[in-house]
Amino acid sequence: MSGLRVAVQMDPMESVDIEADSTFVMMMEAQRRGHELWHYMVREMWLETGALKAWARPVTVRREAGNHFTFGATEIVDLASMDVVLMRQDPPFDMGYITATHLLEHIHPKTLVVNDPAAVRNAPEKLLVMEFPDLMPPTLVAWDRKAIREFRAHHKDIIVKPLYGNGGMGIFRIKPDDENLGALLDTYFANSPEPLMVQRYEPAVRAGDKRVILVDGEPLGAINRVPMEGDARSNMHAGGVAEPTEMTARDHEICERLGPTLKERGLIFAGIDVIGDYLTEINVTSPTGLQQVARFTGVHIEQAIWDRIEARR
Repeated sequence: MSGLRVAVQMDPMESVDIEADSTFVMMMEAQRRGHELWHYMVREMWLETGALKAWARPVTVRREAGNHFTFGATEIVDLASMDVVLMRQDPPFDMGYITATHLLEHIHPKTLVVNDPAAVRNAPEKLLVMEFPDLMPPTLVAWDRKAIREFRAHHKDIIVKPLYGNGGMGIFRIKPDDENLGALLDTYFANSPEPLMVQRYEPAVRAGDKRVILVDGEPLGAINRVPMEGDARSNMHAGGVAEPTEMTARDHEICERLGPTLKERGLIFAGIDVIGDYLTEINVTSPTGLQQVARFTGVHIEQAIWDRIEARR
């Protein structure tokens, strides 16, 4: 295939951790295949009389600490002139993120946006998963304090987390004898109009929270993320440690259920979280884990991602 023009909507290149960042290895693989790369940030994009434009810079990348990218001159780019746009800015999934998906719909699918912006908007990590209640631990999404307290009274040990949070921020374990639930609800609802997600605490998390990476609905690799001692969160941003793992029969069963939905909705790159036998999240905004899988298994899933993207071009 001749080289594609690829724009990457992401966070600052200076902030990239070249040993862990999934977007970085996706860019490295695109470059290896002869595709041209541009970089821009979401606040550098605008819609003008039907044309979606951005201040973008040609970029080359290299695995060299402290010198991992080179920018060309900044230019105004009509994003409709690109073959592919990778929507890879980190959450939180707020109104800014939602607005970005609306803007990108003006060029998709003529310009392929990965993941599909409408599907991303309609499938935030903690809500898409609610379409599969039989695969999940008991879960509540609510503003209502009475409903939350009754859920806690029934399940005793619970996890409380922001519906649109990320990276382990704002996640609390409330044990049966913990008297802080009321104060936590006061603090949260005083600062956010959004509901909370409440789940039964799964002790299996002490053995790890598995991240399974799916490409076009097909599971291609997994890592286990083990919480730090004294912390209920397994997110690597919160100190969780990545370890090698194998997929179980239950993991494959979950993926078989999810795969057709992800493929149908154009969610080419997704990461699901599994604790014990339970699905807890489906991550589609800016999934991670590619470098960790490659480190443990030698499988470079970014190659499969680009195979699927190129097949659509």
